[in-house]
Amino acid sequence: MAVIKPMVRSNICINAHPIGCARDTENQIEYAIAQKAKHGIKTAKEGGYAPQNVLVLGCSTGYGLSSRITAAFEYGADTIGVSFEKEPTVTKGGTPGWYNNKAFDRAAAKAGLKSTTFNMDAYSDECRQAVIDEAKKWGIKFDLIVYSLASPVRTDPDTKVLYKSVIKPVGKPYGGYAIDMMTEKLNRLEAQPAEGDDIPNTVKVMGGEDWERWMKYLSDAGLIAEGCRTVAYSYIGPKYSQPIYREGTIGEAKKDLEARAKNIDAQLKKIGGAAYVSVNKALVTRSSSVIPVIMLYLGCLFKVQKAAGTHEGCKEQIDRLFAERLYTADKKVPVDEQGRIRIDDWEMKPEIQAELDKHMEAITQENLKEHIDLEGIRKDFLNINGFAVDGVDYEKDITDMTAID
Repeated sequence: MAVIKPMVRSNICINAHPIGCARDTENQIEYAIAQKAKHGIKTAKEGGYAPQNVLVLGCSTGYGLSSRITAAFEYGADTIGVSFEKEPTVTKGGTPGWYNNKAFDRAAAKAGLKSTTFNMDAYSDECRQAVIDEAKKWGIKFDLIVYSLASPVRTDPDTKVLYKSVIKPVGKPYGGYAIDMMTEKLNRLEAQPAEGDDIPNTVKVMGGEDWERWMKYLSDAGLIAEGCRTVAYSYIGPKYSQPIYREGTIGEAKKDLEARAKNIDAQLKKIGGAAYVSVNKALVTRSSSVIPVIMLYLGCLFKVQKAAGTHEGCKEQIDRLFAERLYTADKKVPVDEQGRIRIDDWEMKPEIQAELDKHMEAITQENLKEHIDLEGIRKDFLNINGFAVDGVDYEKDITDMTAID
């Protein structure tokens, strides 16, 4: 084979490094283990208040992966994960999530934690049945269900119609500068407004219908434990991203997600449980890197929050979600006036946003590096695909694209 280098075009990385992906996952696991000791977390087996059997839907990257790692390695839970990944062959690479899942399962087995990962379409009823069968084989009921799915498409299980989601503004175009992280060039981009069925189709894919279906199937199968909690992830964001996000097509889907959370919550309350939407911090993702303005905002946010000592990545956000929201000492979950968990609180602090405004308004091509944390967002972008991960020899020949050693 050969040395694997990142193949990046217009902020899209089209390949992954097997060893880098695995090492990045292992780094997150090491962080979770350290946080367990730091917080003095006791697992359920140790007499602590902690989840024991966790289902993570969308477990392979980002917040879903961090949720599974935190549940397992910080709180001692056995986990079932679902994600839909392209599998590698010896000569052709797979998606980053495939390598992340493989590294997670290997580490879980070594730590004596049960784990099963299904490489299936989580929107399908076939996947639901596979998870149900596995849970029954384990003889368990789920006490935490994390819903962290993000996809451009979803096939309705009843009608078999394929729906496509889009990231578009509503009513008028949304434009602004985007930064090419590899060339460091600013380019003016414009997103055209939603048209036709863009909004209902996006709601169909990214709203709460599938989450609600999962909860019903699991409930009907008798697999939801007393006191079970379920959480889905969302984002609100600042004024810069509102037109393309919260007020756009994705925002309509997230509003549907929040509405359905109330339906799920009403059912879970009958058994002492609850459903939450957690509004999380903005992070570098495979989708955010190609949306106008967003990467500039993230670059400024990273710079300002690092200076303030409040910068967090996925693993830090989810550690705080578990320790300070879902599994608090008094067993109460702090929420906002609309019943949402707010882990974006540090991002949205008025003083952080005010400082960020100064940078956003001053950015030019010439002074770019003065106002954004270019190295920070670039490293996060590359890490998602297994590149620029500390401790990995990127000059080493890769002879088997299915191996993570």
